Amino acid sequence: MLKKTGNKLSLFRRLSLFTLISVYFLILVGGIVRSTGSGMGCPDWPKCFGQYIPPTSEAELPADYKAYYSEYRHQKNVRFAGLLANIGFADIGEKILEDESIREEADFNAYKTWTEYINRLIGALIGLFILATFVASVFFVKTHPKLTVYSAVLLISVGFQGWLGSIVVSTNLLPWLITSHMLVALVIVGLLVYLYFLSRKYENKIIEKPAKQSYRWLIVLLVTLMTVQIVFGTRVREAIDVVAQQLGGEMRSEWIEALGVWFYIHRSFSLIIIIAAGALVYSLWKKGHLTKGYQNFTVVLTVILVAEVLLGVIMAYFGVPPFAQPLHLLLSALILGVLIYQLLIVNWNYKKSIVA
Repeated sequence: MLKKTGNKLSLFRRLSLFTLISVYFLILVGGIVRSTGSGMGCPDWPKCFGQYIPPTSEAELPADYKAYYSEYRHQKNVRFAGLLANIGFADIGEKILEDESIREEADFNAYKTWTEYINRLIGALIGLFILATFVASVFFVKTHPKLTVYSAVLLISVGFQGWLGSIVVSTNLLPWLITSHMLVALVIVGLLVYLYFLSRKYENKIIEKPAKQSYRWLIVLLVTLMTVQIVFGTRVREAIDVVAQQLGGEMRSEWIEALGVWFYIHRSFSLIIIIAAGALVYSLWKKGHLTKGYQNFTVVLTVILVAEVLLGVIMAYFGVPPFAQPLHLLLSALILGVLIYQLLIVNWNYKKSIVA
């Protein structure tokens, strides 16, 4: 019986890790959608121009397709505004309905349509992976109920994310909704990291390591700083979207100068993160008795942080090249995931040391 449970735990651990990697891939694809301006490649959701296989040319669409989908999205926004009014945010709903730019429909572009469509297909596939994770967790409802509970929360979060994605489309990529969409994606990452940690813990695969209170607080600080930095980054991305639209996606070398104060806040805040990460790495290596797990963590964190900073420099001084934007976003999410996982391990070891 124990052997069967162990085998199921091993399968669940692998499934949760595979799903986590898949979500990171989706974050990268979503970044590509944003950097290529393909977010409105499909004006409806979940279909694309009312079809399961989108068109390849404007000739396949009716002559009045712009007016049709503008009204289609408006009616969805009317319902969304009603929902906002019911929960006490009627003024936000009114602003959405009064904003004429939201009703503007873009010209059909086959490249952007298929870029967004592929993004949706990948999202739907990963949704099935998350559903499979929940189904697999049901086997542990009696032995390890936390796996089932958090898998259920994960499934609900993904459902909410899908709905939120449809609202992002209906509001013509309203910046604060894109930011909310990204933050929910990070919550999903955090839940998957926690499920992976739990499955490893139940399998007794986490090596006991010395864990001091100072380590815990430094990692908590870094998790907090990275979360704030990602929020700052979304504000910069919103500003980039505005500038790119104003310049028609051209003259990338001038984008940074036009971003305003949020870019400088984002850039300066990265120095605080580097200092905090340096303090953590130094405090760990200074002791001279690091286990392999801590060594791997410090190396991985350092490599990703250096790569993230280099991408930031490339965007700032080389005209925001399209490849750098999605990679910059992906590495931010990776850093946060690595920190959360290490925090879970350090916290577990610290609690064990207190009990001992």
